Amino acid sequence: MRRVTYSMGVSLDGYIAGPHGDFDWTEPDEEVFRFVTDEIREVGVHLLGRRLYETMLYWETADQDPSLDDSMLEWAAIWKPLPKVVFSTTLSAVLGNGRLASGGLAEEIERLRAEPGEGDIAIGGATLAAEAAALGLIDEYQARVYPVLVGGGIPFFSQSERRVDLELVETRTFSSRVVYFRYRVAR
Repeated sequence: MRRVTYSMGVSLDGYIAGPHGDFDWTEPDEEVFRFVTDEIREVGVHLLGRRLYETMLYWETADQDPSLDDSMLEWAAIWKPLPKVVFSTTLSAVLGNGRLASGGLAEEIERLRAEPGEGDIAIGGATLAAEAAALGLIDEYQARVYPVLVGGGIPFFSQSERRVDLELVETRTFSSRVVYFRYRVAR
């Protein structure tokens, strides 16, 4: 069965974006960027909320940007054909290799898990991940923790009264002092 993963950059105090929506502190150095590129290779379909979808739209045409280096062109070459499912109540259409979700999050994940296919089902965006977590649908949490305190903003983990026990699967420390943690949900 395909895993459902939630992977984002996060500040040490637990936020994926600061109080004003800023996340420039998550810009990866070359080493972290290579790691994230390798991580996305393991994804078979990416689920996104509207805000993250709009942020990632750049990568649908990034291969036409002459200023990109080889590593960014490689990322774009992986991202562009990756199937995407966008959850939005305000969009009427999406671009690229995406589609609007036709059902609720649980229905979409159940359908995707039942389909033949390789790769993880990745969830991007805190709001969508919070819904998946509340439904007990996330199998792995993957956090790249940046050495910064932003003091508030959009939390990586939603506030809930639900306890989730985790098993540490992998850690890695990058030369930029970013620390990666991969936890599997203990079931």
